Amino acid sequence: MEEQNGTENPNGEETHCHRRELQEGETLYSVFHHLLSAIFFPDVQGERAPLLHRIKASVADNAPLLREASGNTGRNVLLWTRRGSPFRALLVISVGTITLLTLTGLLVFMLFFLAATINAIIISLLVSLAAAGGFLAFFFTCVTFIYIGALSVAVFVISCATISAIVASLIATGWIGFFFALWLATKKSLGLAKHSLTMTGSVLSAYSSARRSRRHRQVKKVSD
Repeated sequence: MEEQNGTENPNGEETHCHRRELQEGETLYSVFHHLLSAIFFPDVQGERAPLLHRIKASVADNAPLLREASGNTGRNVLLWTRRGSPFRALLVISVGTITLLTLTGLLVFMLFFLAATINAIIISLLVSLAAAGGFLAFFFTCVTFIYIGALSVAVFVISCATISAIVASLIATGWIGFFFALWLATKKSLGLAKHSLTMTGSVLSAYSSARRSRRHRQVKKVSD
């Protein structure tokens, strides 16, 4: 659902600003779809706008809708999980854990990358200021290479830690699923065995009753 607001620029020309509202039941997928479509596949009017303007307009229209869309997506996933078996809940938990670990690793890397970039900019500024002194320039260049090496090591360590955590969560989820399936199979087997024993007991009881009744009739005929 879109609202079209008319505004007037200083030259007296009227410009139209489109602001999209969140539709009922709209999820994160639809919001991101609108976000990317407005940037890469604009309409006829948006094709004449530069890429930076399309990105800014698309983010301004769709970013405020992310909170409500996240709530709708969470409710849909919760309802979908409740309607299914316990294996579906295990799947949702495992996927959510893997996504959380991936985003955590990405966030740690971005923070480290931001700190390293700021330090590299400061060092580059100091190198440019100390260009007259060869020793200082050599020293700051070595420090720059040290930061690059530290950034490479951090990328390797963070990637290994994230991948290890994801693999560990997958293995733990697999074992939990295996034991849960084993427990469900045991429970079903016990229920089936109990039902079979109950049916067998009923059949034997009915057979015994019929046999006693037949014997009682035979004894009665003999006595007559």
